[in-house]
Amino acid sequence: MLESLINPKSAARKPWGMFFVGLFYASLSMLLSHWFFINDSVLSQYSGIFMIMFCVIFSMPYIYYSIKLEEQKDIEIESEVSLLKEHSKVILSFLWLFMGFIVAFSFWYMAIPNGVDSFKAQIETFCQINRPANFDQCVSDYGISGSGRITGGSISIERLVSIFSNNVYVLIFTLIFSLIFGAGAIFILAWNASVIAAAIGIFAKSDLASLPIGVMRYMIHGLPEISAYFVGALAGGILSFAIIRHDTRGRRFWKVIQDSLNLVIIAILILLISAFIEVFITPKLF
Repeated sequence: MLESLINPKSAARKPWGMFFVGLFYASLSMLLSHWFFINDSVLSQYSGIFMIMFCVIFSMPYIYYSIKLEEQKDIEIESEVSLLKEHSKVILSFLWLFMGFIVAFSFWYMAIPNGVDSFKAQIETFCQINRPANFDQCVSDYGISGSGRITGGSISIERLVSIFSNNVYVLIFTLIFSLIFGAGAIFILAWNASVIAAAIGIFAKSDLASLPIGVMRYMIHGLPEISAYFVGALAGGILSFAIIRHDTRGRRFWKVIQDSLNLVIIAILILLISAFIEVFITPKLF
């Protein structure tokens, strides 16, 4: 039933509408996982994963048909510039969907009395990224009291290379997921949205006045980074459909290959810009 609520063609014409779809899907996923699993002594430890699972199930039909339409455009549109312009519309709709996920997850993290229990895996991931040398204390702090203090690394070329290489690794993983499962990369993207939401919730619970700064600290480099993953997911998904539908020795297939490679190159360039912003610009602003 839910998959019939969204038309990929209309979503591309009004990408901002996907924000409200993301709000609905993420809220429904959060509530289902919370109600069904939070009181179970075993499954409650994995309620954050179940939340992502529901979100992926709800989003999969839209992502699937959107990527399928983009693969058809590869065949119909000859101009590379026009083709990239068409791809940008669906990427924008994916970003609005992602923003809906973040806002909904953040709201429920703060609104539900024991919402932290539904984000245990996300908090552990947050601590692994921000305080790896003091992981256990970080989980204890954020899981119980939420001090909200984040430590940054030194500003250096080495950190830029480290962040960029890690982001490229995630991009490769996203490509593989989308290539194998078509729309499978939505899992990685929904997971990232929930981790960002947990970080925002930590800021809000520790110091509400610092919330706008905390959100900007993540979004200023986070949005370009996530958009790169969406571009990579689109590239892998398009190639996945092309392998299924076309003769791998035909001209149409090689046109799809060229378009996918262009998208991958664009995604890598966006990741490089995002890493540069995270290392050299964000620390100076915040």
